[in-house]
Amino acid sequence: MSQQPSRRTIVAGAAALSGLAHPLAAAAQPAASPAMQAVLDYVQGQKTTGFLIIQNRRTLAERNWPAPAGDAVFKNFVYETAPEGALLEDVASQQKSFVSLLVAVAIDKGLLDVARPVSAYIGSGWSKAASDQEARIRLVDVLTMSSGLTEGFAYAAPPGAVFFYNTPVYAITKMVVAAAAKAPLQTVTHDWLTGPAGMSHTAWRKRPSTPAFAAADNPTGLVTSPRDAARFGQIVLDGGKAADGRRIVSEASLRAMFDRSATNPAYGRFWWLNGGAFTVRAGKRVDGPLIPAAPADLVAALGALDRKLYVVPSKKLVVVRMGAATPDKAFDQQLWLRLTKAIA
Repeated sequence: MSQQPSRRTIVAGAAALSGLAHPLAAAAQPAASPAMQAVLDYVQGQKTTGFLIIQNRRTLAERNWPAPAGDAVFKNFVYETAPEGALLEDVASQQKSFVSLLVAVAIDKGLLDVARPVSAYIGSGWSKAASDQEARIRLVDVLTMSSGLTEGFAYAAPPGAVFFYNTPVYAITKMVVAAAAKAPLQTVTHDWLTGPAGMSHTAWRKRPSTPAFAAADNPTGLVTSPRDAARFGQIVLDGGKAADGRRIVSEASLRAMFDRSATNPAYGRFWWLNGGAFTVRAGKRVDGPLIPAAPADLVAALGALDRKLYVVPSKKLVVVRMGAATPDKAFDQQLWLRLTKAIA
């Protein structure tokens, strides 16, 4: 990969946004309604550091709170403070959804074909499966978490047969994108996504060597801000276009990111999807949608420590949550019970 930008560089780049010229920037906000205040009180009590609601390109709520004291895990995920007061944080597995969009752009450019084997792009021997087994693992199998590999890259099932949320195997996708583009991932991400979209806070960073990351076998984290995450969500709402109208990704490739996986209807290509008949999470099948209280067309980029990016086309809505792990294990459901009352 190319040399990582310093933490100071990320913040300096963000300074260009401090004038609030971007369409998603916060204007003066009216006092929260009782229903919206209930939302804000709830998320603040859940160790949230950044919370942002955008609807119809209007900021309905934006709040930033200090990092929770004494949280040893969270400190591995936090960097500097952006000019608007939000912490810059490693968004954990939310990065998968960002990479999903990079794959979609590579498809548009004719650089990738998800039906081809992974080995067509990074060579053979990338897994511990037998050569004939590895050769049958397509890029789409990795994108839908159905590669058939264990976290140790050993063969466990035929590709496309079983959903298994597998971060180490996911990380191969970053190598595939860089190989297809013949450029470092940092450069590809800037040129294809963050530059055109005005996401000046966002960059890949080498993660610290701590147990919090060692188990994931995914050494680079995506550091971003709530506003940049919202801009990413707005690209989805706008059919693949940046705020200034520039095309980031085609509508066809964007839609393909949200095709339901045959092995888990609550999952697409590194995106979580609401409204399916059942959900497979943590190795368990649960009947019903991902978030029963949320609109059926919600799509989500989710990460450890309850990083949330919800996009709801029917409501023209983007919601971002960052912070430490929430005490409430039913956070998604409880938040949407409150949001439904607060948002028209």
